[in-house]
Amino acid sequence: MYPPPPLPPRRDFISVTLSPGRSYDGGQGLRRRSFWRKWKQLSRLQRNVVLFLLAFLMLCGLLSYISVADEWKAVGSRSAEGPKVRPANPPVLPAPRRAAENPETFAGLSPQKPPRHFRRGPPNLQIRAPDGDAKDRRQDEAQRRAEAAGEARWEDDAQGSRVSWRGTGTEPEQGPQLPPRKAEAAPRPSPQALRMRNSPASQNERQKAVVAAFRHAWAGYRKFAWGHDELKPVSKSFSEWFGLGLTLIDALDTMWILGLKKEFEEARKWVSQKLLFQKNVDVNLFESTIRILGGLLSAFHLSGDVLFLEKAIPYSDVNIGTGVAHPPRWTSDSTVAEVTSIQLEFRELSRLTGVKKFQEAVEEVTRRVHSLRGKKDGLVPMFINTNSGLFTHLGVFTLGARADSYYEYLLKQWIQGGKKETQLLEDYLEAVEGIRKHLLHRSEPGKLTFVGELAHGRFSAKMDHLVCFLPGTLALGAHHGLPADHMELAQALMDTCYQMNRQMETGLSPEIVHFNLHPQKSHKDVQVKAADRHNLLRPETVESLFYLYRLTGHRKYQDWGWEILRSFNASPRAATLPSAMSRTPAIPSPGTRWRASSWGRRSSTCICSSPTTQTCSAWTLTCSTRRLTPCPSGPPPRAGRLPSARCPGDS
Repeated sequence: MYPPPPLPPRRDFISVTLSPGRSYDGGQGLRRRSFWRKWKQLSRLQRNVVLFLLAFLMLCGLLSYISVADEWKAVGSRSAEGPKVRPANPPVLPAPRRAAENPETFAGLSPQKPPRHFRRGPPNLQIRAPDGDAKDRRQDEAQRRAEAAGEARWEDDAQGSRVSWRGTGTEPEQGPQLPPRKAEAAPRPSPQALRMRNSPASQNERQKAVVAAFRHAWAGYRKFAWGHDELKPVSKSFSEWFGLGLTLIDALDTMWILGLKKEFEEARKWVSQKLLFQKNVDVNLFESTIRILGGLLSAFHLSGDVLFLEKAIPYSDVNIGTGVAHPPRWTSDSTVAEVTSIQLEFRELSRLTGVKKFQEAVEEVTRRVHSLRGKKDGLVPMFINTNSGLFTHLGVFTLGARADSYYEYLLKQWIQGGKKETQLLEDYLEAVEGIRKHLLHRSEPGKLTFVGELAHGRFSAKMDHLVCFLPGTLALGAHHGLPADHMELAQALMDTCYQMNRQMETGLSPEIVHFNLHPQKSHKDVQVKAADRHNLLRPETVESLFYLYRLTGHRKYQDWGWEILRSFNASPRAATLPSAMSRTPAIPSPGTRWRASSWGRRSSTCICSSPTTQTCSAWTLTCSTRRLTPCPSGPPPRAGRLPSARCPGDS
């Protein structure tokens, strides 16, 4: 046997080999290489799925962040808005306060009686009013006490003058005023106002018929849909759009003009107690502006009741609870008519409150639309993208739905601003020439002048009932010094709009008509397709008749308005009120919704009255619901006092 090998010599040290350029990292490099190896081992499909999920999660996180940031930004802007928005004059109305706060004493109010609590209004937003004398202060204090009992609107003022409720012969007298800062002599009424006060108009038989028709409609709304947006006359129920009492607010100025004291006071009480905007609901900016804001401003101008101005001051832009705005759910486009037909109301709101941001916002839209490309001789496309701010659906031009009131508001803003904004006038005049050049045609066999549509260079003889705003707008422009041939075109188009009613079996115009361009036996000028045989109780024709009658004095326009009202009353209607008509060639039947028929009737009562009871120079009618707002050229009118009968620049 061999001896065992000798043991290795004992070493007292440890040998460590270090590789140059590398260091120990706790195995992380190996783990990284292991993860990368596993990633490379996945199939291409598996890697794409993982990347898609990661991108989706990142997108969701980004959208959630934007949404939350917008809401916090809106809340922060409203909370910070109070200290920034301060009119030049000292406060004349108390800012909104919490119920738990101790009331304070304000100038112009009795120290023994706490000031009235205002339920809503932007923080620290004060409403300016012209100065008045000391007697006006005592008078306003008495009004506030009477208002709590629901009778302030009908109390005599300190000088014994009275608000008249004789229909359209409303007396333009000095009424209750807001608390002033220092004494100032009350302005004297204009000569026309004095004539109206000394010889108020009484209602004639036609006006009485208008009032009766409104009472019939209002009774149905009051019984089956009180405080809701719309009445369904057939089912005797209601529907909600915004949940803000649209029909009730719409009818305020109508009831004032018609002299319906009881109905007006009842509606005013609802506005005071029930009209609340602290709700998380999306509203259409255009509709809420012309119906709610326009209706409240109109009621304020007619009645002088500051309650309506307080309610008109908005908390936010679109979502009245959060202030978050967004385009329509179904598209990223807005219609041109919507974004360019809110200017009159917002400009007037800035004039009354002294807060310029409302006017600045809408005038920026006007400037933007003015500078856009895609127009055709002043005519604009129907849609505008809310993200890019550019016109879409280029090459399609109409004066009907989605574009109509853009042209109307160009002229009325120019008049509203004292005829000083020349860019508005230039855009309007260019548009009128574009209408003449591209859209104006004559029908056969009656040679009716009508406004058609243009789609990518191809003319269509289609005309919406909405286009019947144009005769009144052209006539109004001619009244304010624009070319005389505008009035000639207005009269020709007015004849056409009347024939759109007269040639129908019911005497009521359909929503859309097509005109015959070629002479054919047994064919009328106006043709109606089956899908268009319905009437939505629109006011455009009646308003234009109002303008033409007042500006020309021709009795035929008054008679035509009376015919249309009689046709509405003669048509079948639900037991509650007339509804949107669904017409067949024989007999129409009531529709399922009641549109705001009172607006046509309000214009009808003006048509049926004497030309001296109201004046085209003193008021500007806004679009769609045709709000009456005075021409705002100077300082805001005193509460309870109608504005002067003439606007700056009137001849």
